[in-house]
Amino acid sequence: MDIIYEIRRRHLVQKQTISAIAREMGISRPTVRRHLNTVEEPRYARVQPVSPKLGQFEAQLTQWLELEAKLPRPRRRSAHRLYEGLQELGYSGAYDSVQRFVKRWKASHHGPKLREAFIPLEFSRGDACQFDWSHEQVELAGVLQTIKVAHFRLAYSRQMFVVAYPRETQEMVLEAHNRAFAFFGGVPARLIYDNLKTVVDAVFTGKERKFNRRFLCLANHYLFEPVACTPASGWEKGQVENQVGNVREWLFTPLARFASFAELNDWLAQRCRELAQRLHPTQSERTIAACFADEQPLLRPVTATFDGYVEDMMRVSSTCLVRVDRNRYSVPASAAGQAVSVRRTADHVHVVADGELIAAHPRRYGRDQLICDPWHYLPVLEKKPGALRNGAPFIAWELPKPIQLVRDRILKQPKGDRAFVELLMLAGEAGLDALTVACELALECGIVSAPVVMNELRRLIAPHLPAAAIAVPDSIALTMEPLANCQRYDYLLGSTNVH
Repeated sequence: MDIIYEIRRRHLVQKQTISAIAREMGISRPTVRRHLNTVEEPRYARVQPVSPKLGQFEAQLTQWLELEAKLPRPRRRSAHRLYEGLQELGYSGAYDSVQRFVKRWKASHHGPKLREAFIPLEFSRGDACQFDWSHEQVELAGVLQTIKVAHFRLAYSRQMFVVAYPRETQEMVLEAHNRAFAFFGGVPARLIYDNLKTVVDAVFTGKERKFNRRFLCLANHYLFEPVACTPASGWEKGQVENQVGNVREWLFTPLARFASFAELNDWLAQRCRELAQRLHPTQSERTIAACFADEQPLLRPVTATFDGYVEDMMRVSSTCLVRVDRNRYSVPASAAGQAVSVRRTADHVHVVADGELIAAHPRRYGRDQLICDPWHYLPVLEKKPGALRNGAPFIAWELPKPIQLVRDRILKQPKGDRAFVELLMLAGEAGLDALTVACELALECGIVSAPVVMNELRRLIAPHLPAAAIAVPDSIALTMEPLANCQRYDYLLGSTNVH
């Protein structure tokens, strides 16, 4: 359009000739003449191709299309399969000719294809909640990370809840439901999901699904009905799908910065409450919070929190370790070589043997980390005291300051390793606080050695015995009880010394 405008301006306003315009603009004179008569913006118009010259094959193709129109859709041949069929009969033309003919025939017999459309959904109070995951960018403790965010949305009130995790594993799914139901103050009748691997093990025909065993334990605990959407039918939970995009704009743009996941999740929960003050999308005269206040009493009350762990059987290594997500966690030395149950939650790793909890650690999400409790290795240390200096569990052992000072002094003494290990073994029974006090007493008296600290420790933990009454025989009973009278000393010194 810019060229047309320039040509018309030069000729009609500046009175340039067609030849001069063509020479200066580098275009042909017929083109200049054509543009001089152009007033409206030119529009592209597709030239209809000449009717495909199928010849004798047109009747055959039409016959096939009429017959297959009566068949179920899965049994109908595509345009390419029809083209291959014509080739077998001797057709030597192009595929495009067949494709265009098939397209025009279907349009004339079936009408124009409808655009994708949806049916508005309505939900009653307390009926349904929709669930989905998203990934977001945040800065945690100064490090840019990609995190997973679990989204919940009550279908009636539109009240939302979001919580962030490092991963999208099953224990995260279980823990997210605990948090969501605590936030809502109850459980809806149904929860609607995609066919997540952490929720659905197998997809069958229609709505039939084989749900994950551990997930069914969650559903059984809270008594909600899990519903899985039809594959590739996100519109069945369109509310939470829409929420994912909105939350990214509302909460994670610009980049959110927090010190930890705990701080981030506290902020997300508060923002969910604040965003509930927005108007309801269909009940425009009411806020989401007001609609949620009507819905909340119809949610099933939460009587107890689900123990959302995922369990695996493992064998403890000879170094008293079990491996979880490329990290190693210590267990007591007495369990070395035994099969134990390792229970993973979103925040902790618990080790259970014979039905008893033998180790508990905060869960780490890095790689190749060693998470040790030095007290787990005391029985080994008793036999191998030399490991106290270079053993991995003891290098970064954060002991109270008095114990550290005593340790550094004792290790410089002969056989100091074994002496300090004996103190630790005794502290394993008496407690770390008692050992700390004993070390403080030894430092105060200025004599720092293992026997002194051990004596103080044993004195602290020794049971306090009340003074027993002593029976005195009559034969040795006093006839005159001694009196506290200082005048007796004056008598002994003589009158000359009395003042």
